[in-house]
Amino acid sequence: MNYFLKLNVVSMLYAFIVFIPFELMVNVYRISRLTSWDIGTVNALTNVTLIATFIGGSILIYFVTKKWLNNRKVNFITALFWLPYFVLFVLIFASLFPLTYSGDNPNPVAGLLAIGGTIGYPFYILLLNSIARGRNEEIAN
Repeated sequence: MNYFLKLNVVSMLYAFIVFIPFELMVNVYRISRLTSWDIGTVNALTNVTLIATFIGGSILIYFVTKKWLNNRKVNFITALFWLPYFVLFVLIFASLFPLTYSGDNPNPVAGLLAIGGTIGYPFYILLLNSIARGRNEEIAN
């Protein structure tokens, strides 16, 4: 498999790992309305999903980065490559599931959390790439 293709697949995984919790966080009212669950229950399930996605996704990305991307400095470009895929996922989701009921609009705090998460996420990616790169260097020596 071409290295550039592998780099893009890893970037797509990074985008998907952050896309799932963001969409769940933004669509709390919609999920509550469609499932007839209490908002507290939906928030609790969203939090559990967020934690499970980040832990499972971090482990998956660590092993995929270690196996596919070898020990190259260009791996750090995934801190930028994830953003177009994230935007693409959001646009596809918004076009497939448009808001038809105005009561499903997310609250402003969800938007602030999404902005903060989007700003901090590249540092998380750089940290994961550094950890994977450090482990590869220790194994090589």
